[in-house]
Amino acid sequence: MTEKLQEVSRQARDLYNQHPDWVTFFREVLGKDGIVRKMCPTPEALEKFEKTQEYVEIQQMLTKLRKRTRGTAAPQEPNRVITIRLPESLHEALRAEAHDHHTSMNKLCISKLLQLVDGELVPADT
Repeated sequence: MTEKLQEVSRQARDLYNQHPDWVTFFREVLGKDGIVRKMCPTPEALEKFEKTQEYVEIQQMLTKLRKRTRGTAAPQEPNRVITIRLPESLHEALRAEAHDHHTSMNKLCISKLLQLVDGELVPADT
């Protein structure tokens, strides 16, 4: 596993140093066909990787790229829209959090979606 971690980390740093937009970095590193999924093809391997310092560093690189690309032209990858149903109280809490962070709800929600989610905290559909 150590060699895989080093290779993922090296490839992520190499791409980061090319100054891509954050969407390209995410797609190539953490996306469904990215280097992380190739090196960690099983849910167990991915979960183990997400607990490493290398994963934390990749998340930090992604965050820096998101800050860098504020106000610049949209990436060339098409955007998709999702609609979710949520209680009014959760919507208001998100709106207040976005206001507190001086950002849009869209950017806040993307930030939350990019974060690690403990699988035990996600209720399964039965």
